[in-house]
Amino acid sequence: MNTDVSLRPVTPGDLDLFEHEFATEDGTGPFQWFGFTPTHRLRARHAETGLLGPDGGILTITAAGQPVGRVEWFASAWGRPDTSTCWTIAAALVPAARGRGTGTTAQRHLLRYLFAHTRAERVQAFTDHANLAEQRALEKAGFIREGTLRSAQWRAGRWHDQVLYSALRTDAPLGDEEPR
Repeated sequence: MNTDVSLRPVTPGDLDLFEHEFATEDGTGPFQWFGFTPTHRLRARHAETGLLGPDGGILTITAAGQPVGRVEWFASAWGRPDTSTCWTIAAALVPAARGRGTGTTAQRHLLRYLFAHTRAERVQAFTDHANLAEQRALEKAGFIREGTLRSAQWRAGRWHDQVLYSALRTDAPLGDEEPR
């Protein structure tokens, strides 16, 4: 495991980094570029809640003490929300931090955090069917591939298939050991 990677609450300086690095397709990469979006809402949410709340949150990923991206989680439901809610997670890394195991470690940290600090039984993630690097990262972080969601995401002028992954509380180790 990449031990110099950690998660922490978002600071105003991190918001500057996110706006600069994730404002274009070059920064987000082709699988996360959904077009230009306003940034004032994220800043307003940060001022109000610190981007942490009962319905989800955002944390900064650091590597060697420097911010290099973010992870987030939000509630999803597979039935009635009062009985069938789970967390869906997502991660974004600045281009210079990709391909080094940082995303894998950050997602593993977030998985442990959510199982330790929420009542979640299931945490899920999805990625583009062509995003093989993220598929490997999720599997290394302890997620199990469940299947393909056909034409589930509109991006770059067409529909894209997504691959769904999950981790259950009983699947995920909470210590420092590698996942099964």
